[in-house]
Amino acid sequence: MKLRVLSISLMTLLALAGCDRIDPNSPLGKRKAIYQQMLDIKEDLGGMLRGRLAFDGVAFASGAAKLDELSRQPWQHYPPVKEEQSDARDDVWQQQTRFNELARALEAETAALVAATSAQPLQPQDVAPAFQRVEDACETCHKAFRAY
Repeated sequence: MKLRVLSISLMTLLALAGCDRIDPNSPLGKRKAIYQQMLDIKEDLGGMLRGRLAFDGVAFASGAAKLDELSRQPWQHYPPVKEEQSDARDDVWQQQTRFNELARALEAETAALVAATSAQPLQPQDVAPAFQRVEDACETCHKAFRAY
């Protein structure tokens, strides 16, 4: 019995030692949490526009506002030097000007999405073009700077 408990304990320790845990309070952990929130909201908004979820104009406007708020937050969590664990390419740090341009472009598109939600009651066709521009801004930055 002691051998079994010792074996399980040892296996658990080895498994935990092998995990690439990200400190949630680290810059990487903070920006990953923000990006995850952005993705969750974007999936809900896209789901409403693509028929996966029922379209709710009030909920869409609220999600757009939250997405706009979040779009301004991850940039502060990029340290001057790249961390060892990162989903970002070295180019983020080597091409700061371009990276910052794309960050501002995303912020502009999320603000435009919020503006598109100002006329209630909303219809999907009223906000779909602005939402597509948000998705395009995300994709442009990911293609340039995310290491897949």
